[in-house]
Amino acid sequence: MKSRYSDITSFITKDGSLIRELMHPNTHSCKNMSLAEAIIDVASGTVMHKHLNAEEIYHITSGCGRLTLGDKQIDVITGDSVCIPPNTPHRICNTGDNPLAILCCCSPAYSDEDTELID
Repeated sequence: MKSRYSDITSFITKDGSLIRELMHPNTHSCKNMSLAEAIIDVASGTVMHKHLNAEEIYHITSGCGRLTLGDKQIDVITGDSVCIPPNTPHRICNTGDNPLAILCCCSPAYSDEDTELID
């Protein structure tokens, strides 16, 4: 089953990012993973969080940012990909002058129930 970008409504996730679920088992034929686009506004970022079961891959499609991954700070730019293991605290902040766009792949598929916010 295919999805069309223009037909997908965006929403705000638990971590505060603007998301478009490009593929998700709840609405598509995929079974074990999800693919979403996240947009982080200029001078903004997500809340520190972790996924209890999901492994996540970020692929930066536009912009630049700083990813906090556990106790590390990683600067990311267009074309970079980062793997985020399950139970790893992380957040990303836009450090550029344009929106930061990220493809996010989760396996198992993203769910708010698998996302734990960290104070």
